[in-house]
Amino acid sequence: MKYQPFSFNRISNFSPSLTPIIKNWGFFGVLLLFVWSCENKVSSSQKKTPKHKAQEVINQAIMAHGQHLFENATLSFLFRDKQYSARRFDTEYIYTRSFKDGSALIEDMLINSINFSRKKNGVSMEIENEWADKYSKSINSVLYFFQLPYLLNDPAVEKTYQGIRQINDKEYYQIKVSFQEENGGDDFNDEYLFWINVNNFEIDYFAYNYITDGGGVRFRSAINKRKVDGLLIQDYINYTPENKKTPLPDLIKLFEKGKLMERSRIVNFEISLTPNN
Repeated sequence: MKYQPFSFNRISNFSPSLTPIIKNWGFFGVLLLFVWSCENKVSSSQKKTPKHKAQEVINQAIMAHGQHLFENATLSFLFRDKQYSARRFDTEYIYTRSFKDGSALIEDMLINSINFSRKKNGVSMEIENEWADKYSKSINSVLYFFQLPYLLNDPAVEKTYQGIRQINDKEYYQIKVSFQEENGGDDFNDEYLFWINVNNFEIDYFAYNYITDGGGVRFRSAINKRKVDGLLIQDYINYTPENKKTPLPDLIKLFEKGKLMERSRIVNFEISLTPNN
């Protein structure tokens, strides 16, 4: 028998009820393949969303705060009668703190968070390791908080997007931050929650827990926003709950209800940002 290629013109041999299906099977096959492909893309996207979205939001926040300008520049500010600075050169950074102790001028320097040195009236001092560690942590703490969200792109930082929530009639991205043990410093067990405005990517609120000094939690609300040398500068009201073991997500609820206690105010003066030569 002579072979005859199949043709849709020969569909008269099939049942009339099957004719439309046979004619369109190719179309439906392509459609099913497209739907299957989209579902797999959505599934893949959903798996990546928490970290990918968190990174995207943090990058936008860094730009909104003008902190991309920190690269190869020197930041300087006055906090509680002590002058602080952070100077960056590619992968190296130098933190300094200076203040008057009676008639003496104390100058501290911390290089890459590990090499601490102190001068008194320009003369180098021998500092015991225990005190060098305490001074280093104190300097790091002040400069770390001032440089948020910029430092949230450090390699040890783990960021997770937790959706959008409403606070005082505004919408905020909620971002959880934790730290890897490697390169995470002594406080790698600490956790943070940031609430970042969906419209302008400014950090209006954040909370954190800590295990040092008996442990506890804090909640900060931004105040006194202003622009200085291209930076968005904001001070904070520092709050604490009655129960120092309060979970971080509950702090924003307590804040909205007015049930947090003001502990202190984080106010900075004489802020400047100068490009390095």
